[in-house]
Amino acid sequence: MRRWLPGLLLSLVSVLTACGGAGTPVRATMSARQALSHPPEFLEFESPATRLEMFREVARQSDLEAGQAAQALVLFPISQHGELLAAPGFDSRMDLFQAPDAGKGIELVLEARAAERWPEDRRESLQGLSEREAAELVARTLLAHWGIHPESAVQVDRASGAPYAVAYVDGILRVNPAFLYLAAAYGPASMPATLQ
Repeated sequence: MRRWLPGLLLSLVSVLTACGGAGTPVRATMSARQALSHPPEFLEFESPATRLEMFREVARQSDLEAGQAAQALVLFPISQHGELLAAPGFDSRMDLFQAPDAGKGIELVLEARAAERWPEDRRESLQGLSEREAAELVARTLLAHWGIHPESAVQVDRASGAPYAVAYVDGILRVNPAFLYLAAAYGPASMPATLQ
């Protein structure tokens, strides 16, 4: 038995590697910016590991862009003191579905004005939440993280296919729903124990 055990283990490792098993890094089939331009349902077909890698890419980019004038296309544009800037970045380990103070004191309006309605059907790819529920959590978390304390209610619009992830301009927060599927890839309810 001892003679054939090393050969068996080597064969098993070879098969796993050839099948994309252990040791094979996850590669996104598209960039996070490309994913934002697609309908959000498109991301439901991506694996959680691929969506997590795209989320990490967005987080890295948010750090690189932070504080820059939003002359060029940025992922998180916000208006501050009459200027359009890239919002403060966030860490790739930040769970955007967990507002640090539950967003207390921030009143949100998610009813559609002339924009798209937020779907209320629950999605497995959104940790079992609806897009509307996920948008509310992400909105509260980002507004708190950015230090935005509005005096009146913040309108939260669905901005499907927008070239940005989330934008805050003139009291309106426009959330790209594709970004919600990326943000949902991080967090205890969405990841296998090996990725946490």
